[in-house]
Amino acid sequence: MKISTNKFVALSYDLNVGEGEERELMERATAETPLEFIFGTNSMLEAFERNLDGKAEGDSFDFVLTPEEAYGEYDDEAVVDLPRNIFEQDGKLNEEVIFEGNTVPMMDTNGNRLNGSVVEVKEDVVRMDFNHPLAGETLNFTGKVLVVRESTPEEIAALFAPQGGCGCGSGGCGCGDSEDSGCGCGSNGEAGGCGSGCSC
Repeated sequence: MKISTNKFVALSYDLNVGEGEERELMERATAETPLEFIFGTNSMLEAFERNLDGKAEGDSFDFVLTPEEAYGEYDDEAVVDLPRNIFEQDGKLNEEVIFEGNTVPMMDTNGNRLNGSVVEVKEDVVRMDFNHPLAGETLNFTGKVLVVRESTPEEIAALFAPQGGCGCGSGGCGCGDSEDSGCGCGSNGEAGGCGSGCSC
């Protein structure tokens, strides 16, 4: 069976970022903990799926995604200062969530979910970076197709169900919630994976 729309797919892969000798291993999915998704349902990057389309169980793959095909170029304008008080509960900053380097799930004024990385905590503002962690990076995927099969009705239905916990696609996170510490790229098992189209 070959990979095509609505097929359940499981992959093992190494993701290296960078070019030439400067490549660095960023993520690994193994046979024991593979990346699993339903092909053609907008859960993965379009260019990622394009490189897998038509492959069969047991096939290997080796491809490169440019920043334009992946998460775009790094945008300096996506680094913004937000009023510190929007991160406070009862007048106190939740330091278990708001600290340098942590990723915080947030929502923009249009209700779109996005993740921001805390760059700096100042006296009156918190500097946040809303670029994807892999913005500006060239992504090098090498791996193997482990499973290709028909998706079950339950797996298809799960795509449209609200997700719990933290991470991309989560309906359960909001800035300042105490359970948010630990939210970030791949922290919600199904939402992880840097081929993922969501901005984790």
